[in-house]
Amino acid sequence: MNFPSVQAYGPLMQRSSHILVVEDDSEIGLLIKRHLVSSDFKVTLARNSGEMDRVLASDRIDLLLLDIMLPGEDGISICRRLRAASPIPIIIVSAKNEDIDRVIGLEIGADDYLPKPFNPRELTARVKALFRRVELGGMASPLATGILRFEGWEMDCKARRLVNTEKAMISLTPAEFNLLQALAERSGRVLNRDQLVELTLGQFGVSNGRNIDILVSRLRAKFEAAGAPYQFIRTVRSGGYEFVAPVSREKSDD
Repeated sequence: MNFPSVQAYGPLMQRSSHILVVEDDSEIGLLIKRHLVSSDFKVTLARNSGEMDRVLASDRIDLLLLDIMLPGEDGISICRRLRAASPIPIIIVSAKNEDIDRVIGLEIGADDYLPKPFNPRELTARVKALFRRVELGGMASPLATGILRFEGWEMDCKARRLVNTEKAMISLTPAEFNLLQALAERSGRVLNRDQLVELTLGQFGVSNGRNIDILVSRLRAKFEAAGAPYQFIRTVRSGGYEFVAPVSREKSDD
């Protein structure tokens, strides 16, 4: 199955973004679709993983709204499978609203988690906020479209692409990329969790320190798997996190 690359997701808000809602309850699915269509999004509904896969194979999808409790393959398995192949933005929408469910959803690669029942206006706000983070990198930095280099790695903030010393591209979710950019642009500076939430997740995003911890853990695992010589992100006791690799910066060609 072919998935869009990271670069394929911008600029999203300049056109009718296509959202795929994977929800087995037809009444809830139609409710979600009605509210998102009223905000000028294009929406397709799927009731299970089979229907979802057929849509992904034939249409360009910009964002996935994913229920956890589905017939057949559940949302956790779907999220894990998609995240292994694609950086497509994913918001989990689920009646399972225990903290552990939210943490699991984020750990396997979801970018946001909204428990049911929810206010449709909040859902729309979350969707728009995630699109903004994908487009803008989550921060208003003069280096937001530059290139960051560290230990032979290259982070192109305009193309939203990270490559290792072997020039292999490392797949990052939008939230992971935003967090890495925030840390790398401020190499050598300790940033607490509140600062990182503000820099990367914004007003309507997943907004607490525990989610920052999860994203850092995911980034460390990806760095290790991709052959990083050491962990670039250091935990500072009672402080937050620090990007410890020396970073050089250059402007990208616009």
